[in-house]
Amino acid sequence: EMRLVESGGGLVQPGGSLRLSCAASGITGSVASMGWFRQAPGKEREGVAGIAPSGITKYADFVEGRFTAFRDRAKSTLYLVMNNLRPEDTAMYYCAAGSWYDTTWLLAHAKYTYWGQGTQVTVSS
Repeated sequence: EMRLVESGGGLVQPGGSLRLSCAASGITGSVASMGWFRQAPGKEREGVAGIAPSGITKYADFVEGRFTAFRDRAKSTLYLVMNNLRPEDTAMYYCAAGSWYDTTWLLAHAKYTYWGQGTQVTVSS
């Protein structure tokens, strides 16, 4: 069984930074693509960033160069470095993993099979 555990969320002031981590355990050999998603209260879950096994990374338009996603395969860990955070970035952030390789699916939450419990990010002064 695959397990994903996120960490690193918290309260930060506008313009601040956070680094989220997602540790994968279990049958990690079946994992190909991984991604970050977020969901704010009353809103639908949306893709933030996704990484394919090839290393191709896609970001949502709202990222605007502020976030960087990367993967440490040796540690089976996915990261999301977020800079210049804005109040509208406030949301629960989720890590997800799937066993596919199609880069067109990287920001499609319906394509991911495994999900973490999420870590809360709050941007407020």
